[in-house]
Amino acid sequence: MLTVDFSRFPLAPGDRVLDLGCGGGRHAFECYRRGADVVALDQNAEEIAEVRKWFAAMEQAGEAPEGASAVAMEGNALALPFEDEHFDRIIISEVMEHIPDDKGVLNEMFRVLKPGGLLAVTVPRWLPEKICWALSDEYHEVEGGHIRIYRGDELLDKLKDAGLEPYGTHHAHALHSPYWWIKCAVGVDNDKSLPVKAYHQLLVWDIVGTPVISTLTKAAERALNPVIGKSFVAYATKPHRAGRGAEGAGGTE
Repeated sequence: MLTVDFSRFPLAPGDRVLDLGCGGGRHAFECYRRGADVVALDQNAEEIAEVRKWFAAMEQAGEAPEGASAVAMEGNALALPFEDEHFDRIIISEVMEHIPDDKGVLNEMFRVLKPGGLLAVTVPRWLPEKICWALSDEYHEVEGGHIRIYRGDELLDKLKDAGLEPYGTHHAHALHSPYWWIKCAVGVDNDKSLPVKAYHQLLVWDIVGTPVISTLTKAAERALNPVIGKSFVAYATKPHRAGRGAEGAGGTE
């Protein structure tokens, strides 16, 4: 399940891509399939070990074009182990809401991104996230949990302050918002609740269901994304000119 829309975030074979805070690696795998040279970085050693296994399995199965490369490594988002202007593309998906020094992360991404390079950042959208927080303290008051809720304009302003130029936004995963509202209402770890199990089955059908069911669920999600899309996605570029605080285009929430 991808949050980044690659029609708005184009990749070319051989592009150097950083998936920062890669988690399970879903975006890193897609970039690898598209022929990029991918670095998947996360501070969680167990997830990195799993992503590394999947990269090896993809290579063995021939799922990536010849010449593409993929590396999984542990690292700190506030002190990236890369030289300046190293990457053509950077993805940071559902990560910044966890990090106290989000400005520091943006500064590091600006540093390692090439001029003309693209950044895709996704965070939980303000309204669906606000409802989750209202329904359950357990949802966010955990170690490593969400520490802030972004408004769309706030995130775009932070991108501009870091020297990046936003060029587009959208919302994603509307069908997942009610699922998390239900989980927050009955207990985030209560997967045996009938409403949770029933709604989870709907999400499974959306991904692996019959063509008719998938067509219906995807149409419903497209219609609902502007209203209750769970993720806010922003795209930005690093300008060729020097300086910070450049004015840029972009939407709001």
